[in-house]
Amino acid sequence: MSATFKHNFGAGPCILPQPVLQRAAEAVKSWDPVGLSILEISHRSPEFESVVKETEMLVRELLNVPDHYSVLFLQGGASMQFCMVPMNFLQGRKKSAAYLDAGYFGAKAIKEAQLFGKVNVIGSTKDSGYPRLPEGYAIPEDAAYFHYTSNNTIEGTQMWANVKSPVPVICDMSSDIFSREIDVSKFDLIYAGAQKNTGPAGLTIVIAKNSFIDSVKHPVSSMLDYRIYRDNGSMYNTPPVFAIYAAMLNLQWLKVKGGVKVIAKENLAKAQLLYDEIDRNPLFKGKAEKEHRSLMNVTFQMENPADEADFLKYAAQFGMVGIKGYRTVGGFRASLYNALPFESVKALVDCMQAYTESIIPHGSFHPTY
Repeated sequence: MSATFKHNFGAGPCILPQPVLQRAAEAVKSWDPVGLSILEISHRSPEFESVVKETEMLVRELLNVPDHYSVLFLQGGASMQFCMVPMNFLQGRKKSAAYLDAGYFGAKAIKEAQLFGKVNVIGSTKDSGYPRLPEGYAIPEDAAYFHYTSNNTIEGTQMWANVKSPVPVICDMSSDIFSREIDVSKFDLIYAGAQKNTGPAGLTIVIAKNSFIDSVKHPVSSMLDYRIYRDNGSMYNTPPVFAIYAAMLNLQWLKVKGGVKVIAKENLAKAQLLYDEIDRNPLFKGKAEKEHRSLMNVTFQMENPADEADFLKYAAQFGMVGIKGYRTVGGFRASLYNALPFESVKALVDCMQAYTESIIPHGSFHPTY
């Protein structure tokens, strides 16, 4: 391991591929099509309009988005969607919305939705600290929609099975979009803050069925109306120009690698390597229950919590960045987003083994892969 190289396990903003960073940096200085910085070009210019079109095309191609769905580029992060969704699809309707409470961000979404109508929390693991996903819940047939989070960034749990729902399905995919294959047709609306796995902060991607968007009949504030963004090609106001451009570069990189199917295999290998070490190393243990573990955000802790500060200091010497757990849960979190190389995960495993060997008497600890 080298102390000079930084292994970025940060949960967001996410690690980006070096070729993407290089091209983005060059464009900040001067973007070839217009000879100006990408930061100062007009969002109404034909050159940037081509960026928006290509980014949409890449989203559609990589996720196999059906033609009757719209791809929107919004601002405000996924957190803005916590209120935008119920403002459009719950407000003024004589129905309740069904929500799963499986983690910190799901709970935030519930809190915002309650400002616009009745919310029915049909499943929750809050009382046990969110170590797993809710199970055994039933989605009411008269609900306005069903909302859940596919990957819980803080708690390290992930939903893999497609949800069978009698009502429209809305999913927050902020931290696992483009990391695995999904069937978009099973969802009525998907939203994702780009900074977890797609690009820099400032961009939110929304993929929505047109008929679902058209089901909104009541007045909605223009800046929070999906219909207006769709009808204006995501250009109702000035969009996040640089964030869209950088996301385009990142999606180009993903396409060249072979797309979502290829990256999913790499992500599985990275997660398996780290989870195997957590499960076999006597100083560490996982936080999420095994059958609910996330491939994107691996959460773990030490058998003796008093040793965690010491391990963080030790790991920093070997270039480990961003492994400290979220402030409300503690422990550790290693985010294994698309651009994180396998070698960085291997370096973290080596670091854990070296630390353990320094603690446990020589000969009683046998590192393996």
